[in-house]
Amino acid sequence: MDMGAAFSAINWWAVIVAALSAFILGGVWYSPLMFGNAWMKVAGMTPEAVEQGNKGKIFGGAFVLTFIAAVNLAMFLGPKSDLSFGIAAGAATGIGWIVPAFGVVYLFELRPTLQWFINGAYWVVTFIVMGAIIGAWH
Repeated sequence: MDMGAAFSAINWWAVIVAALSAFILGGVWYSPLMFGNAWMKVAGMTPEAVEQGNKGKIFGGAFVLTFIAAVNLAMFLGPKSDLSFGIAAGAATGIGWIVPAFGVVYLFELRPTLQWFINGAYWVVTFIVMGAIIGAWH
């Protein structure tokens, strides 16, 4: 399949919803109810520092990057995928590519193992959810 055909076969609504799902999951994952306090501590962040960040740049940039990841996942899944393949591909993406890549960076940057776990596990779950949405939505 050529790139033009691959792009035309994408369910763009599924991709948008998948990208948005990362924000919903992130809001819960990095909240004080789950890993927010531990993440802030290991990342050296404070609530004041978070508030000083440029929200447009942070959330806008994060959405663009997550949207690109969702498009890439949709192209990998193809037009004939289903829920189970979407979940499996999402898990393989997170466990097989994202977590190891983060691990290499975190080792060289001497970041805490807990930070790697929190961020890596977030992306594993995010890619599973995005894969499920894209795979199931035809």
